[in-house]
Amino acid sequence: MTLYYTLVFILLVAEMSLFMFLVVPMPFAIRRKMFTFLSENPVVAKLQYWLKITFVFILILFLDSVNRVYRVQLELAAATEKQGTAAVMGHERLEVQARKFYSQRNMYLCGFTLFLSLILNRTYIMILEVLRLEEKVKQYEGTDRKTKESEKLAEAGKPGEIARLRTELEKKDRDIETLRKQAEGLSREYNNLCEKYGETQPPAGTRKDK
Repeated sequence: MTLYYTLVFILLVAEMSLFMFLVVPMPFAIRRKMFTFLSENPVVAKLQYWLKITFVFILILFLDSVNRVYRVQLELAAATEKQGTAAVMGHERLEVQARKFYSQRNMYLCGFTLFLSLILNRTYIMILEVLRLEEKVKQYEGTDRKTKESEKLAEAGKPGEIARLRTELEKKDRDIETLRKQAEGLSREYNNLCEKYGETQPPAGTRKDK
């Protein structure tokens, strides 16, 4: 097997291992941290970019292997028609069969690598969607830790806060009532003083000039 097909085989094994790692059961918190790291890490994003380019080359190898399999099939059929059954065990027949085997092996290797890459991509997207939905469900049910803590703090501080505000409101009401009474008293005193002052003054027509 040539070097590039060896690299394709290594990539296929890595994809199989990654797929098994994705589908293995894990706790929700660990899975969420892992997928958050994979989706937000810039190194992983660059690696995915280069993998896309690699898969383009693997697609070219797959098309080339399919073409080779087709040509070997035609060559094998032509050799069988020319030489008949006497050449079934001949050297040329064995060579064509070997070329057919290697071409089919390369075709299956590249094909399964491309197919598994599509499965991994779809599985990764589906797991991300499931994690988002599970997180929303936990928030709606009130089982999320942050939601629980905020609710506990709100419940713990709510009665004391209401009592404090009610006390301040009553105090302000008393202050306003006191100021209103003081204003009414000052107004009455002012009216009384005005009346007394008016009584002490003689009528305007009875005043004499000195």
